[in-house]
Amino acid sequence: MTKRLQQACDNAVAMWTVLGRARGHDVREHEGFVVIDGPAAVRIMLTTPDPLEDPASAAKTYQDGGRALVVEDPFGTLDLTAIGMTAHQLPVMVREPAPAPEPAGVHRVATGGDLVRAGRIVVDGFPLEHYRADDVFPPSLLEQDGPAFFTLGDAGACLTMAHGGVGGAYWVTTMPEHRSKGIGRTLMHAVLRQFDGLPVTLTAARAGKPLYDSLGFTSVGDAHWWS
Repeated sequence: MTKRLQQACDNAVAMWTVLGRARGHDVREHEGFVVIDGPAAVRIMLTTPDPLEDPASAAKTYQDGGRALVVEDPFGTLDLTAIGMTAHQLPVMVREPAPAPEPAGVHRVATGGDLVRAGRIVVDGFPLEHYRADDVFPPSLLEQDGPAFFTLGDAGACLTMAHGGVGGAYWVTTMPEHRSKGIGRTLMHAVLRQFDGLPVTLTAARAGKPLYDSLGFTSVGDAHWWS
């Protein structure tokens, strides 16, 4: 396991913890994993490759209760096939500090109204199921240390998180009618400029990986997302 992989994990856990609490979800910390228990689904996130408590047992309990469930294992150490879950592998990537171009037209969200518009882009363009644009990102997030939101008109949006000595990029979204026009690249330039002097981490969808490759990101591992 690399230092950067652990930092990427810690950043993601911090982001989901802040977001979960802002949404009023129940966030519970265990020895080696975190549970974010929301009305639509339960998310279990490993915080170490060798948890002292058993995340598989926790996952089985939620399954038996009929809950929708995602288990995020950035280290690839869990095997949840015995409880009928299937893993999808997504690359965890990092870009070491380096210059980035000026992102023309990108706006950092500062008001509740702009945050709703950012939420609408992410919900419709990513997409995020089970969420409405007016509640995916609660206004209280604008008052929190760590998260920040960027939009490029009505064409794209993303969330970032500062935590643990790295910057994290999440839900880098381009609306379907604006794809293949450089929107994602411009948003990522804003992310890289925001974290000037810091490594930037993300978990890439396979479709987005060529963009991140071209921006200088390299893979540090494959996260297993069990569902």
